[in-house]
Amino acid sequence: MVALTGKSIAVIGASGSVGRRIVEAARSNGARVLAVARREERLKRLQNEVTGVQILSLDATDEDAPIKVFEALEPSVLAICAGAFPPAAPFHTQSWHEFGVNWETDVRIAFNFCKAAISRPPPVGTQVVLISSGAALAGSPNSGGYAGAKRTQLFIANYAQKESDRLRLGLRFISLAPRIMPDTDLGKHAIAGYSRYLGISPGDFVRSMASPPTSLHVAMAFIELTTNADRFEGNTFVVSGNGLEAVRQ
Repeated sequence: MVALTGKSIAVIGASGSVGRRIVEAARSNGARVLAVARREERLKRLQNEVTGVQILSLDATDEDAPIKVFEALEPSVLAICAGAFPPAAPFHTQSWHEFGVNWETDVRIAFNFCKAAISRPPPVGTQVVLISSGAALAGSPNSGGYAGAKRTQLFIANYAQKESDRLRLGLRFISLAPRIMPDTDLGKHAIAGYSRYLGISPGDFVRSMASPPTSLHVAMAFIELTTNADRFEGNTFVVSGNGLEAVRQ
């Protein structure tokens, strides 16, 4: 029997680099998977390429998005990977709209789905995994409000865990904070932006990074946490090329 046999996993933001890796890893480990994203053509391509995946096209920032997801599949694990590309420029060169784009997407999605998980509690033992960012812990001066938005995702997961404990719902909320992943579209965007900002080549910037993770590292961390949750204390974990590291808060 493979690790996730009998589990139902909904992946929000499944057409992105990390979301797709999680879909692939979950299916290869025996889970039933619902892939959720805005772009239906990407979802259909994913469905054609990964056997047995269900798909659902919607905008995860919509207030009723969680209800539609839970009606399509009652997940035992909910992975929240969706978000917007941040700007790649110093904050003083940005408009407020540019600065706040991740608040209107990443934070709103985390808020919607964590609120729904508490308000309409799924079965005891359900796990909600937020894919945040290492920027939430280290900052990111060249990406506007991105670091603050990703930090707020950590707060939302912590608040949701406290409410689950207070209401005795038996849910587990976990945040993964991967460092820049050079193999993802978002990682390439960040590397290009910081290379310009620092006046160095993208290759030199990547070489300056300590043990950068890949999207596969994040997917494997997700599988490890969701299959061996009792082994891990805390609810926030940095992901690097060396694996998982709990964040003491």
